Amino acid sequence: MLGAIIGIEEDTVLVKLNIDLNKFQNLVNLHVVMEDANDMLVGEIVDIKDGMAYVNLMGQIINNEFVFGVMRKPSFGASVKLISKEKIPMIISVDNPTERKDVFIGESPIYPGVRIGFNINDFFANHFAIFGSTGSGKSWGVARLIQSIFDKRSTVAYRASIFIFDAYGEYHAAFKSLNEKVPELSFKAYTTNTNISDTELLKIPLWLLTTDDIALLLNAESTNQLPIIEKALKLVGVFARDEEEVIKQKNDIIARAILDILSSGKNSSQIRDQIFSILSTYHTKDLNLETTIYQPGYARPLKQCLLIDASGKIREMELLTNFMQSFKDDSIELEMPDGSFKYGLEDFKIALDFALISEGALTSDKVYDEDNVLKVRLHNLLNGDYAKYFECDKYISRDDYIKSLLMADNGRKAQIINFNINYVDDRFAKTITKIYSKLLFEYAKNLERRASLPFHIILEEAHRYVQNDNDINLLGYNIFDRITKEGRKYGVLLGLISQRPSDLSETSISQCNNFLIFKMLHPRDIQYIRDMVPNITNEIVKRLRVLQPGNCIAFGNAFHVPVLIKMDKPSPPPSSSSCDISENWFIDRK
Repeated sequence: MLGAIIGIEEDTVLVKLNIDLNKFQNLVNLHVVMEDANDMLVGEIVDIKDGMAYVNLMGQIINNEFVFGVMRKPSFGASVKLISKEKIPMIISVDNPTERKDVFIGESPIYPGVRIGFNINDFFANHFAIFGSTGSGKSWGVARLIQSIFDKRSTVAYRASIFIFDAYGEYHAAFKSLNEKVPELSFKAYTTNTNISDTELLKIPLWLLTTDDIALLLNAESTNQLPIIEKALKLVGVFARDEEEVIKQKNDIIARAILDILSSGKNSSQIRDQIFSILSTYHTKDLNLETTIYQPGYARPLKQCLLIDASGKIREMELLTNFMQSFKDDSIELEMPDGSFKYGLEDFKIALDFALISEGALTSDKVYDEDNVLKVRLHNLLNGDYAKYFECDKYISRDDYIKSLLMADNGRKAQIINFNINYVDDRFAKTITKIYSKLLFEYAKNLERRASLPFHIILEEAHRYVQNDNDINLLGYNIFDRITKEGRKYGVLLGLISQRPSDLSETSISQCNNFLIFKMLHPRDIQYIRDMVPNITNEIVKRLRVLQPGNCIAFGNAFHVPVLIKMDKPSPPPSSSSCDISENWFIDRK
């Protein structure tokens, strides 16, 4: 017996100790059982002062199982004892573990030798977050967490699909030897570094992107820009394909654009120059500057019909108008591309240019000012270093592309797919993660057997990408918020790894059900965790500042109670160690 209950204040039980504290180890953070004829309640000693132990109620043991939460308080006559060694795993770990259903990631610093684990479904069937300041051991913890899935002796997580967006390229070292440890498993890596020859360069087929994806790629800022992007996507299906297949559509599009210019009211020089500009770039064998226009008695090339007479007028305006009208075909209806044909940035540039023309950018200063910025950004992308990520040699369908991501070089399924996005700026890295996350989410939604192929998307430095962006106003949704709200039923789960949780989207973090929190120091982040994370107590918040590197507090669906874990060392570790200043600074004197 530790002592007698002398008071109860809300969920704190006051126990007058009747033991010699000098003969015991430190009792703080140990668990006690308060048992009477009706209940067996469990609590944690959070403080000892003046011979008094303050015990926070946590749950109760019913039918030899621990249940979190209490329905009533202990009686004053209840016996108070330290929990037995046999019952400790029932409270803070896994009782009666099985290799297929449970994993272990560390041990308890409070109870030496007690392994800490959780049920795989309770953790990995939910979104989770891992927070920690720089140097807290966060990256080691992430590596250990994932390695624990594959450290099984009698079973293999062959159908696991873990996509890691690696902000610093540090996880390659932790997982590259996966196949050497377990021959059935495979690791696959993509990089944004064009100077590395032994790792596959990240390539995104442009034809798999939707209006929303292109809007993010071009950093669209207004919903008024979306119709131009959508029009360009409809046009790319015409301009990127062989002329013989789509010549009627091309003629119709070009003729309508020229008719708009002819009726724009601009002066003759502007009309002539704009028509010359269009037909110099966009033309067919039927409709170009050299096309012969016939009229009674003679014929002439189209370009001659654009001559301006002495009065400053285009004399053949009516003739040109009638000629262009002959190419209009009201039965033609442009459709959005369905991913069934290949096109690239250059094709999309032509389509966007013509979309701007057909929407009146040449005749309206307002349209030009608002939408021409998209053209400028596409030009910069096309002529910049990032264009290489969209240079795909062969056509591939959306489903086959996702399957290719999951296929390792050895022809077997890859369980870990690592995207090293260290070599692009944060804006482009955010766009990449959003595009891939949306592709994976849409693929999973369309599976015939829902949630039959779970995808885990792990975002390192998630605060750079999972933010309260303009996406809600621009597109009507943020893909990360959508995944956190809808992804569980389709088997698409997010893992948010961050050192600045206060910069994360509130919607996304509020949907996380499990947390591993390493040492945190910044007051704003600690307060944010206190406000946003469910079931967090003042005791947990107090511990966050004093955790040793490699130790974390874990709580959520997968844990019966908040538990302190000393994480196992990952083998091999990620490349996340700090710079060794003394080693780099000093040399020995000769």
